[in-house]
Amino acid sequence: MNNKIDENLKQTFLNQAQKLLISSGKSIDDLQTLFRIIKQSDQYEYYQQILKSTEVISYDKHKYEIDYLKKGQTTWEKRIVKSLNTMCAEINLPLARQRNDNEMRAVRRHWNELGHISGDLNRFRPVYSAKDFLDVICVLVNPNLKIDEAFWNCGLIKIPIVTKSFMEIKVLYADLCPNIIQYCSDETFNEVKEEENIKLALQILEKKMNIKSIREYARRGCPTSLRGKLWSAMLDIEHSNWHLTYFDYLKQNVIDFDLLVDGLYFKDVKLTAVNDDQLFVFEDYLYQVLLLFSRDTHVQSCFTNSASGCQPTRSFIKKKIGAEECSVIYPPNGIIPFYGFSMLVAPMCFVFEDPVHLYFVFRQFYMKYFFDLHHISASPKAVIGLCVLFESLLRQISSELWFHLQDIQVQPLRIAFKWMMRAFSGYLASNQLLALWDRILAYDSLEILAVLAAAIFVLRKGNVLKESSETAIEAIFSDISSVKVIPLLQYILGQ
Repeated sequence: MNNKIDENLKQTFLNQAQKLLISSGKSIDDLQTLFRIIKQSDQYEYYQQILKSTEVISYDKHKYEIDYLKKGQTTWEKRIVKSLNTMCAEINLPLARQRNDNEMRAVRRHWNELGHISGDLNRFRPVYSAKDFLDVICVLVNPNLKIDEAFWNCGLIKIPIVTKSFMEIKVLYADLCPNIIQYCSDETFNEVKEEENIKLALQILEKKMNIKSIREYARRGCPTSLRGKLWSAMLDIEHSNWHLTYFDYLKQNVIDFDLLVDGLYFKDVKLTAVNDDQLFVFEDYLYQVLLLFSRDTHVQSCFTNSASGCQPTRSFIKKKIGAEECSVIYPPNGIIPFYGFSMLVAPMCFVFEDPVHLYFVFRQFYMKYFFDLHHISASPKAVIGLCVLFESLLRQISSELWFHLQDIQVQPLRIAFKWMMRAFSGYLASNQLLALWDRILAYDSLEILAVLAAAIFVLRKGNVLKESSETAIEAIFSDISSVKVIPLLQYILGQ
């Protein structure tokens, strides 16, 4: 037998085998008869590795897989720091400077209306966007895994990370099945049941039950009036005088020092939240939280706990770029904001009126969850894992939709990535977004973001199948604000 396999045959075989596997749920062992032609060739191991997705190497068992991701994260960090330094040189402003007495008095006087001290923002531009970050992720490959680009038919992400199957997702989110009432989202949920639900939540909070019990309760949703207390409990935040003292400490740092990233935060709020019909009223709250956040060195602990081993961003003082002894963590929290960063804070303003509570809940929410949405990591629950899960779920739930998009050369991840990177903030109605974030906390996982993204594609499947151009597909998903999150998740998980 000739060991050289016809290229068209290989392409046809791969496409047909994948379609059959996905649609029928059969394993590779059920298709051994199809392998007889190529089994004796040097291509057999290649096809086994591509098709046996359940045998992909797990990141936590093989340390070598993390190394190339760490290198990718380091390269990415250098790129965004270079972009920040370039902008610093262009607008002729220092990365940080001490304010003079008049400026300090102005900040103190306008603390509740910080937009008055924002200055000229026309010179500032976002350092990077979701598209920039996705472009970086897409080129990452495991140097120990040979992938033939011509026959890779599994989406944009080429990193072998094991994620949950659709069946495992359905088991995990069993409380979202269609026959279980979801508190505060079911239109048939009457006042009597609502009162009973609130009483139960109050009992849980008064007894100071463990976080696991509170999460069990929150899996069906949080009452609007108690959402703030339940979120604080799930994030293990018990507000005290210490929080007020630390808040004032950070506030004084804002008063004393002007950072270049302040302009980035001001600009981002102006470009995003201020243009939102529901969020513009929280403009000054957002300035307060974001400026405090940029100076909070406690946030650096995210990097210590990261699976990727990434490091806080660094810049150089005295314009000595490249001199290690002049390298400092900048900004103090180690986080350079991306376009839309302020939208991770904005929805919380509906939940917390007190800026002190708002700040510490956001900080903990960010450190526990949102940090992983814009850092390269091998964790299945971080952004790359969510991308792999999204593509995998879409193939499993609707192979017809997936292969239609592949045939017209449209990658659904390029549409869904921006939703997931911002945890859908700015794309969904506020009440729907808060219901989604309830479940992030309740299940202690970001995986629900990938599930929802796949569900939205399935929801609009009928429209997608009628189109054959990327522009038309993008138009279909340009506005998802009408999506009802919980009913849609129940529909998908009930299949």
